[in-house]
Amino acid sequence: MPILRNRQRGISLTGLIAALVVLGIAGLLAMRILPAYAEYRAVSSAIVKAKAAGSTPQEVRASFDRSAEANYITSIAGRDLTVERIDGEQQVSFAYDRKIHLVGPASLLLEYSGSTARNVPAARAE
Repeated sequence: MPILRNRQRGISLTGLIAALVVLGIAGLLAMRILPAYAEYRAVSSAIVKAKAAGSTPQEVRASFDRSAEANYITSIAGRDLTVERIDGEQQVSFAYDRKIHLVGPASLLLEYSGSTARNVPAARAE
């Protein structure tokens, strides 16, 4: 009777450890980046509301500050917004950086910008 030799298939212990390390790093990055991205989305929403609520730059900034306080936005304030008239319409834009500490000397720099104007690049703070 012939002996059938089947190769064992599956992941080795080394492969499992490597996969867990990769998943751990991806999980760490996601846990650090997702709150910053959620804040960016809140800022984008707040400038649209602020544009609708105010007719002067001071009113827009004050409205944004109220929204920022309600939505726990800490990376940017009303004074950091750029409010200008483009083609007779008031537009609000912002740009800010967010530095996220990872481990040891490693950090991640996220650059966010946005505007209420369509097809107009957002102003970048220098």
